[in-house]
Amino acid sequence: MVEDFPKVQTPKPLVRKKFNKFIMGGVLIFAAVAILAITSIKGNAQYYMTIDELRASPEKWTQNLRISGVVLGDTIKLDPQSDQISFQVVNIPGDLDTIEAMGGIAAALHLAATDPSARPMTIIYHGIKPDLLKNEAQAIMTGKMQADGTFLADELLLKCPSKYQEAPLN
Repeated sequence: MVEDFPKVQTPKPLVRKKFNKFIMGGVLIFAAVAILAITSIKGNAQYYMTIDELRASPEKWTQNLRISGVVLGDTIKLDPQSDQISFQVVNIPGDLDTIEAMGGIAAALHLAATDPSARPMTIIYHGIKPDLLKNEAQAIMTGKMQADGTFLADELLLKCPSKYQEAPLN
């Protein structure tokens, strides 16, 4: 005869909630990318201003700025020893409606360059003289204002005024 032994209950294993390593890794990677993006954007942020706006906001002179102006061709000076280029620019309106009212960008550049009441700003740039650096070219400069009122440009982009002339119709 088989004796019936009392059944011994085995203790139940502790139920541990599984922590998904992949979810945690994904959250950490996302947080790292977000932090890098935010700090990168802050470090490279630039204000885009006209020359008149820049003069009216000296509190922004310590920041990295992007300004636009019209080149005065007779002020261009090149120092071949140091590759330093200096020239003067005058204000051009930043509002497209104003530019259109002046007759388009070519007319606005010409009017700004020939305005006797315009207050020029001196730009200093170190590098090779661009071919398009000439009278009435639109210059877009990235850099910082200096204490003496000159603008030290790290980057110089130019648009030739002849590009804005309408092509003759045949």
